[in-house]
Order: sequence, then structure tokens, then C-alpha cells
Amino acid sequence: MRLMCLNGWGGKLHDDLLPYLAADRPDILCLQEVVHSPQTGKDWLTYRDGDHVLPQRANFFRDVCQTLPDHVATFCPAAQGVLWDGEKSVPSQWGLATFVHKSLPVIAQAQDFVHKNYSPHGYGPHPRSRSAHGIRVYDHQRDRPVSVTHMHGLRDLNGKLDTPDRLAQAQRLLDLSNRVSDPDGVVIICGDFNVEPDSETLRLLQDTGLTELVTRRGFDGTRTSHYTKPGRFADYMLVNHESEVTRFDVVHQPEVSDHCPLVLEI
Repeated sequence: MRLMCLNGWGGKLHDDLLPYLAADRPDILCLQEVVHSPQTGKDWLTYRDGDHVLPQRANFFRDVCQTLPDHVATFCPAAQGVLWDGEKSVPSQWGLATFVHKSLPVIAQAQDFVHKNYSPHGYGPHPRSRSAHGIRVYDHQRDRPVSVTHMHGLRDLNGKLDTPDRLAQAQRLLDLSNRVSDPDGVVIICGDFNVEPDSETLRLLQDTGLTELVTRRGFDGTRTSHYTKPGRFADYMLVNHESEVTRFDVVHQPEVSDHCPLVLEI
């Protein structure tokens, strides 16, 4: 079974990302920073937040669904705000999505918030609402259940330092994983956590017996050349049985986002 976790950067590198996903075709794709704007047929819109201006693929969720037609897709919105078509505002939802190949039966799932609740009238002030999604599938080839839970951790304008909100977020993520997990199966937690390797978030998760693979296997970061700020870590993947891992990689080429894809084979 092949699992990919990626912050898709709102589809900004659409022309590189979609061919990469089409070629790789992971059994499970955990995708963060997903845009869904069903009221427009436009391909591109613009996100504006003060001096932070970013092109967004208007229907990024639709694009990935079309790229992976043999997958069942679930979109988990955190908020509805507006993107811009010139000076015209367009309602747009933002969140994360999970894509599961149709050969894998989904036997449990849960969607919830790890920070705040759904924001229906704008993206809101930072740190903004954050959702998470957990699934349990049955791997008939290996005769075992596998659970995968992912989130996009909150963004704090003060940086990636530990905060009470981040610690509470980590506990909610763990609780969500426990809701869908079979302790006798493989348990995976992943995502763009927006924290440093020595964070309380990772300590809490590792104290439950999970092993974090990015740092344990010596990777020096999860960011691509498109990210120019200090700090090269944001994305993590944890498993309960490291012996089940046959391959793990932080993919630096091709660059399909300002984050690197994390790819796990079990």
C-alpha cells in the first residue's frame, strides 16, 4: 500500500502537480490546502490577505478528482471565504481532502475540527479554523486494517512555537485517530503540522508509541525551493509499527508545491 501526504499549496504549481499525481497514483492521498469554488467555472482566482497575495487553482479539488478517477474523494472544508477574480469576489471553500483508491474499502471514517469550528462567513483571523479527517480501510492483500488520519495544523503569525492551542490541537488529532483506528492494525498520522521537530505536538504523539519518520530517518526538511523563509520542517508522518514500513521518502524532485510530498509504502 502506498500513501502520499502533501500540502498542495492551493494548486499553485498545478501544471507540475497533476502530472505527478497521475503518474504516482498513490493508494491513499492526504492533501492539505485544497480549494473548492463550485460557484465559478474559472480555472484561477487570487487569494488576498494583506500583503499576502497568492494565485489559487479555483477548483483544485475538482482537478485532483479528475486526475485520480479511480479514487473515492472526500473534501473536508474548514472555512468559506472569498477569492478574487479581478475585483469580483467569489465564494470559495478551503480545507483538506482524502483520496482512497476504489480497491480499498473504507470501513470507518471521522471528520472533525482540531482548532475552532467551521467558519462560514470568511476565513477569519489567524490562527484560523482547522479540520482533520481520519479513515480506516481494509487491506485485503495483507489481511489487516490500516487507519490514516491527517490535518493541516494551525498557522500562528508568531511562528511555529509551542502554544496551548497547538497542544490542544494535537490532542484532538490523536483523539480523532483513536476513533477510527484498530489497535491491532497499522495506525498512521500525518499532515502539515506547522511545528518544529522538538514540538509538544510531536512529543505528545510519540508518547503514545508512534514513530515519526521524517526526523528519525534523517531528512533535513520537508520544504522545497519555493519556500524562502527560515525553518525547513512542517510536514510529518507517524506510524505505530515501524517494522511495517517498506519505504519512506521525502520527495524533493519534482517540486510540486512549496512542501515536499511524503511517501510511505507499507
